[in-house]
Amino acid sequence: MLLALMLAAFTFNTAENLPVGLLERVSESLDVPLPTVGLLVTGYGLTVAVASVPLAHLVRKVPRRHVLSGVLAALVVSSAGAALAASYGQLLAARLLTALAQALFWAVMGPVAVGLFAPGARGRVVAALSLAGSLALVLGVPAGSLLGRTTTWQVPVAALALLGLVSLVTVAALLPTARPEEEAAAYGTNPDRRAFRTVLAAGFLSSAGAFAGFTYLVTYLGDVSGFSPGATDTLLVLLGVACLAGVGVTGALLDRFPRQALTTAVTVQATGMLGLYATGPHQGAAVAFLILMGAALGPVFMATQNAMLHCAPGRTDLALAANSGAYNAGIAAGAALGSATVTLADLRTTFLTGGLLTTTSCTLLLLLLTPRVRLRPSNPRAIT
Repeated sequence: MLLALMLAAFTFNTAENLPVGLLERVSESLDVPLPTVGLLVTGYGLTVAVASVPLAHLVRKVPRRHVLSGVLAALVVSSAGAALAASYGQLLAARLLTALAQALFWAVMGPVAVGLFAPGARGRVVAALSLAGSLALVLGVPAGSLLGRTTTWQVPVAALALLGLVSLVTVAALLPTARPEEEAAAYGTNPDRRAFRTVLAAGFLSSAGAFAGFTYLVTYLGDVSGFSPGATDTLLVLLGVACLAGVGVTGALLDRFPRQALTTAVTVQATGMLGLYATGPHQGAAVAFLILMGAALGPVFMATQNAMLHCAPGRTDLALAANSGAYNAGIAAGAALGSATVTLADLRTTFLTGGLLTTTSCTLLLLLLTPRVRLRPSNPRAIT
């Protein structure tokens, strides 16, 4: 069952980020400007941001097996619809349906997955799911970009429908049916409203910072750093490997040092983005800072999700929905800010903007998420 949920996480993350590698092909195919295609990321993130909490509240009494099955069915239908889209409007509509499905997925999947294991392993379960999501950057986006250039952009989008179908069949057949409030991870282990609000704000700022630059990363690497298309593909794989390594290292420490893991990940992201702005035209330095940024992309969201399982002031599914909403609001804001920056300034400045936003997130964590706030249970037996 965990493998099916990991495959679903991989598919959703690939669906969310795939336009980053296909911006130019979609722009040419549908005859729309590049910044307009970039808004596919903005619309996606904004939809998740707005819909996460209301949808999670709406289905709070529905068994998780039914919810996850519906979410995965929506992923299959929307991915197929996107592949068949003949206009930008149709593609945007299909993307928004996928976003609605993702808004619920991250809210209900976490409690379901960690509830299948002993309390002491919850950080590692979150890490496993994040590892699968990070593979989207290592395999999903680079493979989709390559496949989109050698065929059409519709082919990798259609492949997402097939992956979603595998997860759908597995979850619908094997996941037990239970009342949501009776699940093992239904409530936070150390409810703390201050920590809850701090993590939400930090997640928003860090994701806004990341996507202010990441949305235009492929074009940046070509136009600013001077890499060829083939070299850019290799760098996207390297970025994904760095993300995977960051998730692995952070996941091993997540149960023991949850607060430090989050703060460190945000700090590394800020360093990578500011370094890309400062040294972008110098290829060697750009690669080094790209690795740093990649090493933080997965761990930041993973650490915020893990924090919600502990500091949620009520039901964890609603807290995770709020966290996903805040993070995706940041994605939408960051992509929109990146689009405005490209229009008003240049590609290189998107990483300065993103780095400054991430630095603000780090400052917030250092000031408000003090050591006296515990994100892990003082008594594992308190987890119900």
